[in-house]
Amino acid sequence: MDKDQEAVGRDASEDQAAAAEAAQQAGDEGASHEELKLLLEDARNKADDHWDQLVRARAELDNLRKRQERELENAHKYALDRFVSELLPVWDSLELGLKAASGEGTADPEKLIEGTELTLKLLRDAMEKFNVTQIDPEGEPFDPELHQAMSMQPRDDVPPNTVVNVVQKGYTLNDRLVRPAMVMVSQAPQKE
Repeated sequence: MDKDQEAVGRDASEDQAAAAEAAQQAGDEGASHEELKLLLEDARNKADDHWDQLVRARAELDNLRKRQERELENAHKYALDRFVSELLPVWDSLELGLKAASGEGTADPEKLIEGTELTLKLLRDAMEKFNVTQIDPEGEPFDPELHQAMSMQPRDDVPPNTVVNVVQKGYTLNDRLVRPAMVMVSQAPQKE
């Protein structure tokens, strides 16, 4: 906004200088009062045009600022819209499963297990769409960047510092750790 004001001010100053110079030349050449009036009117018209441009530029910048603020507010407000849309079928499926399980003893355990597996697949697919990755490191070397050791277990069947049990799986979002995997890690057995 300041650059526009400076440019308009510079243009107005140049116009005034040009008008003054023309008036000086006209005065030197014995220009008439009418010619000076025309030069002054021309300078005023140019100044009015520049002022109008400045006012319009300010209004345009103000409108742009307000539009960007509104778009940023909406982006923050509705950032999770797609994510929620993907999770709603999981919610519906869980409610149906709970309703079926709480029936009067008529629920078939095999069908409940199958429904739960399908619901879990729905959830897994929804998470994958948004780059949420599960960390299940059983049998892998311990990585303090991704795992949190809950305890150490002396084991001679696996190398030391190997994850032998996952207490709680971890998750990353776009390769950024959201929650570390809670694990039990092997250590070399103590020699007697």
